[in-house]
Amino acid sequence: MIAEKKTTVALPVMEHFYTLQGEGYHQGKAAYFIRLGGCDVGCVWCDVKESWDAEKHPKYGINSLVKEVKKTPAGIVVITGGEPLMHNLDELTTALKKAGLQTNIETSGAHPLSGTWDWICLSPKKFKAPLPEVVPYANELKVVIFNKSDFEWAEKYAAQVSSSCKLFLSPEWDKKEVVTPWMIDYIKANPKWELSLQIHKYINVP
Repeated sequence: MIAEKKTTVALPVMEHFYTLQGEGYHQGKAAYFIRLGGCDVGCVWCDVKESWDAEKHPKYGINSLVKEVKKTPAGIVVITGGEPLMHNLDELTTALKKAGLQTNIETSGAHPLSGTWDWICLSPKKFKAPLPEVVPYANELKVVIFNKSDFEWAEKYAAQVSSSCKLFLSPEWDKKEVVTPWMIDYIKANPKWELSLQIHKYINVP
């Protein structure tokens, strides 16, 4: 599970903030988000393309990040991106867990898994598919629906995750009026799936 990567003492951070988790299994829960810079997946509909270039973002030491989290009552820390697994996350998750925090990650799975996680949300992308060895560790599979062929893509990975993995379909934000009716019909026909909406965008929080 632990990737053999160079030890990281500082990480490029695009932003970090305390808010509500807006989607997926932990939707509605208070959580501290750390959005790391750097991504080579290249989703055409990505809503945080400014995260892609890691060099554009300041580097934070592990201890300083933990201190920022501890300024809040947060119990859950979500590491997201960008693609967070482009970085070795062993030291970060060790420090967060030592501070008594739950570690969650949102990843495409396109890079080797590092870190110690309480919850792994895998969101596989056609632009750069997840590594086969990462898929079985997913606690949650969240597939963005952009066109009708994405349902087939979702089923491909639903067949690979563990039987306990939670399955979610999420509409691509700019096409939500078009794709959401498709998703409702699909979930009614395939009730192993659940609908995940980005509620943070509806309630105007980060």
